[in-house]
Amino acid sequence: MAGRAPLARAAGARPHARGVALETERLTGTRPSHDDRAALAGVVQDPTVTAWLSSRAGAAPQADDLLGRFRRHWDEHGFGPWIFRERATGAPIGYGGPRRTAVDGRDEVEVLYAVASSRWGEGFATEIARASVQTAFGSLGIESLVCFTRTDNVASRRVMDKAGFHYERDFERAGLPHALYRIRRPRDHPGGSRPASASAFA
Repeated sequence: MAGRAPLARAAGARPHARGVALETERLTGTRPSHDDRAALAGVVQDPTVTAWLSSRAGAAPQADDLLGRFRRHWDEHGFGPWIFRERATGAPIGYGGPRRTAVDGRDEVEVLYAVASSRWGEGFATEIARASVQTAFGSLGIESLVCFTRTDNVASRRVMDKAGFHYERDFERAGLPHALYRIRRPRDHPGGSRPASASAFA
């Protein structure tokens, strides 16, 4: 899209969350804008996807509501989920990236991802999750990340495993059992120098 900032590559170089866009081997992720409503709607209005999304916070989010949340998160914290499109075709794939959340009253940074069901099985969720981890540990200097899903969401748990997360515990969210996964930044990670305290994300 016109007016986008230069891309930061997640393969071969650290992606920079403070920029507008992120590039992986097969995907381009852009900071959400009003132009992304249709792309987001293609995911959140997909009943196969929303069957899992609705478990996170009651009713499944609507595109306008979710887009507004993503945009506010970027405005407030300087990072957040991207809208991902296939580099080869420009087709919308899904969304994902790091965002602030709370788990059992504790502030965390979650790696979020969702892919249109028509593109499941192609490894895009893992690609998004890995790029998100690399960004968070790199330019953001975040020390610890979480991922969670319903305990019966085997496919999502497999993505977490592939992205390097490790199972931590079960917990309840929106009245349903969820599995919490975590990954910690290696001490020798060549990331940015931002502090790792909660204030780093404010």
